[in-house]
Amino acid sequence: MLVLGVDPGSLVTGYGLVEKKDNRLIYAGGGKISFPRSCPFSERVHGIFGSLVEIIQSHHPEEMSIEDIFFAKNVKSALKIGHARGAALVAAIQCGLKVFEYSPLQIKQAMVGYGRASKEQVRAMVKLILKLDAQLSLDTADALAIAICHHNWLRFEP
Repeated sequence: MLVLGVDPGSLVTGYGLVEKKDNRLIYAGGGKISFPRSCPFSERVHGIFGSLVEIIQSHHPEEMSIEDIFFAKNVKSALKIGHARGAALVAAIQCGLKVFEYSPLQIKQAMVGYGRASKEQVRAMVKLILKLDAQLSLDTADALAIAICHHNWLRFEP
């Protein structure tokens, strides 16, 4: 099964595709959707939506996993991330994907075994699990971690 993981952000949204074959997790693609700060916020939200629709239509994942809302000290930033999440959710539903949400704590525990792990620790585990040599951006690594987390949770589904 191919899963699209999404790490939403208003300036950079990471995405990662992880496939499970014969009990192995395989890297199937990933990257980031990014915008300059000068790009109007409404255009960024629309760009996230359009880019994810294109990614879904070209790779045909079966499910999407996304980072759930978390407590943020900066309300304005939290609202902007909420808009990016909304664009991703609408793109997934429009393309017929089931959506699964995981908290940052769940994702870090699934990857590192520790809920307060750093982004660098998560990236190192993603590279190890997927046997990648290439350098990954933190946003791409987070998105791949979200997809891996979903695959791990699927093991416990009936």
